[in-house]
Amino acid sequence: MTTCAVAVEMQDLVAEARKPYLSVVVPIYNEEESIPHLYTRLTEVLNHLGHPYEILAIDDGSRDRSFALLRDLAAADKRLRVVRFRRNFGQTAAFAAGFDRACGEWVITIDADLQNDPGDIPALLARAESGFDVVSGWRARRQDPFLSRRLPSIIANRLISWATGVHLHDYGCSLKVYRAEVVKNIDLYGELHRFIPAIASWQGVAVAEAPVNHAARKYGRSKYGIGRTSRVLLDLITVRFLLSYSTRPMQVFGGIGLLSGAIGTALLVYLAYVRLILSQPIADRPLALLAVLLVLVGVQFLGMGLLGELITRVYYEGRNRSIYVVREELNGTGTSALPTE
Repeated sequence: MTTCAVAVEMQDLVAEARKPYLSVVVPIYNEEESIPHLYTRLTEVLNHLGHPYEILAIDDGSRDRSFALLRDLAAADKRLRVVRFRRNFGQTAAFAAGFDRACGEWVITIDADLQNDPGDIPALLARAESGFDVVSGWRARRQDPFLSRRLPSIIANRLISWATGVHLHDYGCSLKVYRAEVVKNIDLYGELHRFIPAIASWQGVAVAEAPVNHAARKYGRSKYGIGRTSRVLLDLITVRFLLSYSTRPMQVFGGIGLLSGAIGTALLVYLAYVRLILSQPIADRPLALLAVLLVLVGVQFLGMGLLGELITRVYYEGRNRSIYVVREELNGTGTSALPTE
């Protein structure tokens, strides 16, 4: 083996040794009071695990001192990578940015508000390493108001479990552990982050859940309220469609179109029999208008199905778009700050 080949092999071994085993993704939006406590507790737990790790803090357009605090922490700890958005794009975009940049074999997500306990990470990771691709935290003793937070969550979790076939007690808990290849193959948009286990189930992954601690919020205020219930229901319809018909939209729209067209055609045949055989007038019958309407609706749905098929092919052939815009990165790969413009 030549000296050059040996040098290249040594470089590969060093790079592999430096590769993190764990990537912790933390979306942050106006959490200046929580950040120092979270960083201290999180690094304490991760150091105790003994695995190489990285922390990806995604500043989702915070308007307080969150980024300034993260910048200072990143200057002292190269394992902390900070991504700063130009504006608030939402938690789903923050998770997507973290997943895109994660280098570890396992990706852990956790909220920055200290309601999730970093001390639960070792148990969740052990559960995942025992043979699961996704392990979701379950806030069995959730410390939130019942009517405004817990009751809507209970209803939503049961509805999501029924609609997706992936039965979890707590879809809304951000504390989760994923095998890296699972999240790397999921495209997130809208507010689909809470449905990741259900979306991942399409890949045939093994999903489990484990009880975790949950604390009342100490700093700041919640970014969510009961008003998000309608958005969850709409997103559920989207997820149901994605799980069942994302690659075959014609089976949804075409099926509705065929049904509508068949009923309309049957009514027209009946009206033709009434007019031609029974010699009865049909021009003033509402049934005639209904028959024509059903046929037209059927044609429209068939057209929508064809358009859906075309859009599906465009989607799968060109998937290089992002749902967020980064202002800068700290401790990114190869540079300390990476402007996007």
